[in-house]
Amino acid sequence: MLPILTAEEMNRTDRAAIERLHTGETRLMELAGREASWIIRKSFGAQESGLEGLAFLIVCGKGNNGGDGFVLARHLLNLGADVDLVLIYPSDTLSELNREGLTIVEAYAADIERIRIFKSHDEALPFVAERQYDGIVDAILGTGLRLRTEGDELKNPVKQAVELINSIRERNPAITISLDLPSGLDATSGFASSPAVQADLTVCMAYLKTGFLFNSGPTLSGELHIAEISIPEFLVRHAACHLTDREFAVEHFLLRNPDGAKHKNGKLFVIAGSQNNKSSMLGASMLAAKAAINTGAGYVCVSLPPELAGPLHTYAPSATVTGREIESLLEKASWADAIVMGCGLGREAETISLVQKLLTEPVVASKKLVLDADALFALSHGGFSLDTLNFHDILLTPHTGEFSRLTGLSVNEIQTDPLETIRRFSAKNKVNLLLKGNPTCIADPSGRVLINNSGTEALSVAGTGDLLSGMIGALAAKGIDTFHAGGAAAWFHGRAGDLANDVSSLVSSEDVLQAIHAAIREAFDIEELPE
Repeated sequence: MLPILTAEEMNRTDRAAIERLHTGETRLMELAGREASWIIRKSFGAQESGLEGLAFLIVCGKGNNGGDGFVLARHLLNLGADVDLVLIYPSDTLSELNREGLTIVEAYAADIERIRIFKSHDEALPFVAERQYDGIVDAILGTGLRLRTEGDELKNPVKQAVELINSIRERNPAITISLDLPSGLDATSGFASSPAVQADLTVCMAYLKTGFLFNSGPTLSGELHIAEISIPEFLVRHAACHLTDREFAVEHFLLRNPDGAKHKNGKLFVIAGSQNNKSSMLGASMLAAKAAINTGAGYVCVSLPPELAGPLHTYAPSATVTGREIESLLEKASWADAIVMGCGLGREAETISLVQKLLTEPVVASKKLVLDADALFALSHGGFSLDTLNFHDILLTPHTGEFSRLTGLSVNEIQTDPLETIRRFSAKNKVNLLLKGNPTCIADPSGRVLINNSGTEALSVAGTGDLLSGMIGALAAKGIDTFHAGGAAAWFHGRAGDLANDVSSLVSSEDVLQAIHAAIREAFDIEELPE
């Protein structure tokens, strides 16, 4: 899994590279500029021929990000490109390190005509406004910006520089490339200033930043490329966040033993579905149960009102059904390896009371629990408190609206800082929490966070949450703790959404259900069996 760092974690990592590994700042800056040049070269399809005939505008600030820009300018020149370099601060305000980088570029300018250096925004404006560029490079701020809210206004001369980049981008077919992250984007929160650079491609130095994934980050960052600048992974053991990936998902999908029986391959109890004279939510239980079966659960039992058993048997013949009497529920809870509760369960008073009673039963609390939908509704009513209970291994799976009800926070407050919000809730209540969204975030009480960004808007359709609950339940029943089961299932779920249909807006939950097998086969590199 890739570590994902906050701005402060990245700063600590940079300092560790310099102080513990004796990697000088000049060396780091040189690596950053060189790696950026190679990524740019590949992006322009110029692996063999270089960049002859292409023109680049590089706008540099006075910090290390600007220093990366000076190194990049030199490497682009070495590759045959034409370069216009714009300083937005007087050269005498640069640090000694950055002044050294600029001096080298100035020495180039004394010998070749393919570079022009402009000492200010105003000096550059008449010239750069007339030229057609192939690439525009943002080397203004990097990770240094901290924003309290979305839309904080930048001050000159940074504001002028950002507006210059965006205005040239609008009237040029040029690719806008940000070094480390788009200027105006907070590396931790993903908040964006007004204005902020709209990048087509971001060359991220060393490690992903959390700001890429939240708020304005996905919109502003464009295509992400990580530049390897010799900061080893053992320096980021402190990282609290990691990005789930195929390897992680495969590691946490336990395959069946050759000599195993159904009772040894994960017994899952699903308490879901309801029907009354006003509505039916049988479909939620069907989707959760079938998703668990498709994810490899050895034995699935569903608790349903007896009159709904027939339709479920038709839809999922391998599942068994039990009723809703408390004795039956506790008997099956004792039998199960994991329990999924809440999908389409209903919100009647007696249902809320039933959920709350079940959660206080030691036999239920001792199991791996996945609580979704109406079970979460029950948690938020009647003064019921999570921190009074003692669960063995529990995962709550709310979307933002459900989490708002659980916490009393507004949706906007949650979206403002989702990582810190879920960390606090998880630690306070001693539960694992999976906050659905794009990305999906999974926290545990120790502060660890898994972030999953597989999947697209294809999953924003009714029923996909029920599928996810069933998939998590299956992995948990097979032996994985709910924190890691949540992360792995979220990855497979997202990938199934990708594979469900070529047109994401046409995907249904049934399509995603059918694509679960394809996602698992692909992850394990298992070819489809011939017909």
